[in-house]
Amino acid sequence: QVQLVESGGGLVQPGGSLRLSCAALGSNFRISDMGWYRRAPGKQRELVAVVTSDGSTNYADSLKGRFTISIDNAKNTVSLQMNSLKPEDSAVYYCQVRAIDYRAYGRLHDYWGQGTQVTVSS
Repeated sequence: QVQLVESGGGLVQPGGSLRLSCAALGSNFRISDMGWYRRAPGKQRELVAVVTSDGSTNYADSLKGRFTISIDNAKNTVSLQMNSLKPEDSAVYYCQVRAIDYRAYGRLHDYWGQGTQVTVSS
């Protein structure tokens, strides 16, 4: 019912910036929250940031001040502005959407994107 399209990943130098975007495509759903998670080789997947439809945000403590997440409810998109990137930020970043599925009795469902690679290296 929901397809996530991610964009914005790439290769940047330390201290550089990237902006990730994720659009939720489909019908018969209403987004509860959207966010980004990441997984580096040999590490567990971790929360990067989440934003709810009412604008509330939650960030990983280590990323506060460098990353900014925002949501456009009209477009069903979430953006993650990443500044002052460090090599340890290198990972596959996954968009996640929690949405009410009106074709499934209004229950919440989680949807995941394919992931976009972010590499920070000199």
